[in-house]
Amino acid sequence: MIVENHQIAYRNVASKLYNFLPEEIDIALNDFDEILTGYGYHPTGAIFFSIISDPTAQVMTAQLFLPIAESHFTFPKEEEINFSSYFIVDNLLMTRVTENYEVQSQVKYWELFAYLKEHNMTQKTPVFVQFKKTRSNRTYAEMSLGVL
Repeated sequence: MIVENHQIAYRNVASKLYNFLPEEIDIALNDFDEILTGYGYHPTGAIFFSIISDPTAQVMTAQLFLPIAESHFTFPKEEEINFSSYFIVDNLLMTRVTENYEVQSQVKYWELFAYLKEHNMTQKTPVFVQFKKTRSNRTYAEMSLGVL
């Protein structure tokens, strides 16, 4: 199922670009979290990311994002951390992956692009991935793609 007009919006978001092997995404996620908490910043939400590279590339390029409590941000330049006081992406197509992430995330990724083509839409953003939890504490992923 594809949902139209989804939105991602947060205040005070730190971000950083990473290159990694797809199976090593957890290393990048942990590194980003450790850098921010190591400098005393306090997450207010879960890390999410955008897939910038071709999903079939051996090395994945992704931008990781983390909402933080602090509205003032200072970081050493060598850490290459960016900050936005707000983050919003709207007019997204969105689908959910609820199980078997390794297989289903590929299926859902291509479903988003098939829907885009079927409905004569134009891609305006990379694919965003957000991991969320249900009230019963089950983890799922939302995959979103901005369109015109």
